[in-house]
Amino acid sequence: MPPVATPTIPAAAARAGRYRWVVCGLLFAATAINYIDRQMIGVLKPVIQADLGWTEGQYADIVFWFQAAYAIGFLCMGRFIDAAGARIGYAVAFSFWTIAHVAHGFVSTVVQFAAVRFALGLGESGNFPSGLKAVTEWFPQRERALAVGIFNAGANVGAILTPMIVPAIALAWGWQMAFIATGVFSIVWLVAWLALYRRPEEHTRVSAAELALIRSDPVQPTGHLPWTRLFTMRQTWAYAIPKFLTDPIWWMFLFWLPDFLGKRYGLDLKSFGPPLIVIYLMSDVGSVIGGWASSRLIRAGRSPNVARKLTMLACALVVLPIVTVQYVDSLWTAVLLIGLATAGHQAFSANLLTLPSDLFPRTAVGSVVGIGGAAGAIGGMLIAKFVGYVLGLSNSYAPIFAVAGTAYIVALIALHLVSPRLSPAQLPLEDPTS
Repeated sequence: MPPVATPTIPAAAARAGRYRWVVCGLLFAATAINYIDRQMIGVLKPVIQADLGWTEGQYADIVFWFQAAYAIGFLCMGRFIDAAGARIGYAVAFSFWTIAHVAHGFVSTVVQFAAVRFALGLGESGNFPSGLKAVTEWFPQRERALAVGIFNAGANVGAILTPMIVPAIALAWGWQMAFIATGVFSIVWLVAWLALYRRPEEHTRVSAAELALIRSDPVQPTGHLPWTRLFTMRQTWAYAIPKFLTDPIWWMFLFWLPDFLGKRYGLDLKSFGPPLIVIYLMSDVGSVIGGWASSRLIRAGRSPNVARKLTMLACALVVLPIVTVQYVDSLWTAVLLIGLATAGHQAFSANLLTLPSDLFPRTAVGSVVGIGGAAGAIGGMLIAKFVGYVLGLSNSYAPIFAVAGTAYIVALIALHLVSPRLSPAQLPLEDPTS
């Protein structure tokens, strides 16, 4: 009798259940809501600026304080989510940022607006540590980049829905009601999250086959990891430095892209919806393809190091043409170039976001994501000041897009120099009883 063949990974995955993708769907929805809440200020900027009398410098300051809170929140939230777990941690962060979002509808001065943006930044900083913690709990390494790419695509869906929904509410009932209405609607997600999310081992809808697939990676160490020790490890900086260099570019798109389209092509609250929708649809495609590409390479036998970096190199090259967009006279050619750049960012980000789970055990993922997120938010603070200064001085986006186009190549070089092989961290875990 011939020997029985060992089941292949794809065959095992086919027999396993699919509840982990329900979890991915919840993460996708939360990220969409997160980006609706944060992007609304960019879409409503002309209306609010006319009402409250902002200068370009004051708008940059408001963005700066959001980023400052985001950086502080990331450091705290990452550690909190590692301690509280993804279910409770996400619920707390989501509740906090939703309250702050609704509060935007009740402010009337620049200072008050900056204060509620600061609170929003603190709460929204919990989104990615919670989401990546959940992905680490629910997906094996070979599926994580795809799962991250899908849930990260929620950012683009949020960015698409914002110009579709928010201007209509603002034009009908005022910009204040736009914040209140979207915040109240978000409560539906919170109820669904608390009802549907548990760890895989605790969930009645997870089959034994699916649980075996989720836990098919080598056993990881457990225990308490001193948070300060993470700052001494090359693997932490392999994640944090590229975040510092590339996150600010995405923030620039979110907060200034409607302004660029208005100044360069004469669009307004009623007309920049279609270009923004096309741009962020392209971003969605990029996010999923970026995650799929490296996951496919891993399944084909490539190491995570080769798979992640090859994919990120392709993404960096896709972003590069954005340096010419300031000089393009055709609106839709500019939309294509910007859409390619945002797609490249999201594909790059889908792979970068998997690095904490590639390099660290589950007990440290939230903390590492928090450190990297804080680095990205600090970069966002700097680019807010940079953009405000450049626009105040020259009213030209050319230097801004020059920085955007080259940031990803620099980030990938930095990643490779810090971690040439993406070797997992060897963690001397502290004894929790000591």
